Amino acid sequence: MIDDIKAEAEKKMKKSLDALHSAFNKIRTGRAHPSILDSVMVNYYGQETPLKQVASVNIEDNRTLTVSPWEKNLVPTIEKAIMMSDLGLNPATSGDIIRVPMPMLTEETRREMVKQAKADAEHGRVSIRNARRDANSMIKELLKEKEITEDDERKGEDEIQKLTDRYIAEVDKMLKAKEEDLMAV
Repeated sequence: MIDDIKAEAEKKMKKSLDALHSAFNKIRTGRAHPSILDSVMVNYYGQETPLKQVASVNIEDNRTLTVSPWEKNLVPTIEKAIMMSDLGLNPATSGDIIRVPMPMLTEETRREMVKQAKADAEHGRVSIRNARRDANSMIKELLKEKEITEDDERKGEDEIQKLTDRYIAEVDKMLKAKEEDLMAV
């Protein structure tokens, strides 16, 4: 029973890490990375569609992305969608290819992005702690129902705490790497 609770808690903690990873991908650094455009939605025949479903996004060089639409008539629509996104990017069209240069980050912008990364990391820690709280309350419920002993309860809570510590350390490691990435000039 405790193993099931522990497995469920670990699954929730892993989802928290995955969510943090995708949140960090949305915070752009000075370098070009295709995942920066993951949040861009394009009006494709009246339907809001993710950019990566209507075009291929590639890295041209360290500071430029190229977007190649599957259909030529989508070029102006994609260009407008990138401009309207809150990413602060200005695409330039040349034929069927849209080039998206990454602007240089100012010191102030970098600090704002680090603040955002820290906030995202804190959300990750909170959701990991919530998974711990849920698991511990389930273990206490088992004790109350007399399905486990007090020793089993203590052992289960210790295992859940070790799991929590491991995942929070992973969040801290991811945050440190993202901060270094953002502050690198």
